Amino acid sequence: MAGRKKVLVTGGAGFLGSHLCERLVADGHDVLCVDNFFTGSRDNILGLLDHPHFELMRHDVTFPLYVEVDEIYNLACPASPVHYQHDPVQTTKTSVHGAINMLGLAKRTKAKILQASTSEVYGDPEVHPQTEDYRGNVNAIGPRGCYDEGKRCAETLFFDYHRQHGTNIRVARIFNTYGPRMHPDDGRVVSNFIVQALKGKPITLYGNGSQTRSFCYVSDMVNGLVRLMAAPSTFTGPVNLGNPRESSIKELAEIIVKLTKSKSKLVKNPLPADDPMQRCPDIRLAGKKLKWRPTVKLEDGLKKTIAYFKGTL
Repeated sequence: MAGRKKVLVTGGAGFLGSHLCERLVADGHDVLCVDNFFTGSRDNILGLLDHPHFELMRHDVTFPLYVEVDEIYNLACPASPVHYQHDPVQTTKTSVHGAINMLGLAKRTKAKILQASTSEVYGDPEVHPQTEDYRGNVNAIGPRGCYDEGKRCAETLFFDYHRQHGTNIRVARIFNTYGPRMHPDDGRVVSNFIVQALKGKPITLYGNGSQTRSFCYVSDMVNGLVRLMAAPSTFTGPVNLGNPRESSIKELAEIIVKLTKSKSKLVKNPLPADDPMQRCPDIRLAGKKLKWRPTVKLEDGLKKTIAYFKGTL
């Protein structure tokens, strides 16, 4: 097929990675999914395993990889606090050594490479909403530093490879994303609340629930990543991808209780260390350069996510 590319997705058996693999296969590409299954799962890609243009490789990106590819989406890294704080040294290694190994592969094969960075590079932001030129307010030695600083260092490496070797890079700063295949125990607010509501357990708010997040449905996020990869090589990013509609954590809990018809009550717990009070992307750059903005409404995305969790619980 004309235009068929060999595409590597690291972390391809994870929540976001598996949806991206499905999209790339549907778009007619040969997809190599690489995952060490630390947080990813074969269940997420069961529908792809028999597809002739999909291949699965168990591999840890902290070790070099020798394959021939045209494009690389580097998504490998645990992305929820429960998982990335479980082995913080390995989290930093995955971000930093993983970036070095994938950039080395891109340099050798002359592949385009996209880094899945994160809104966490902004830390607990002092500007709102966050624009790409904001340099962040991050605690390098706190319990979230392994992830926040690991991703910041990965961005540094991407831009140094771009300047020093001419590597064709893209950097996406991903804000809160949700949808089917989220891990039920990942500690993220959407999956936490849905699981608690479906089981009739108390819904745990940290603090008074007034902290805000913006929630982007997974299909919108995948669309943003694919558009960024297809953008002209002059556009490296970093670019924010996320939903600019802000919701308080308490508001999210109340919507989920309503949609699940749950009897769960809201309970308040102390705030964890370095938990940002506000998190909302300014996505004007993505709109201008990628003609992208999210289209799935929060309630519609939550209905699909709740249906998924009903099936797995």
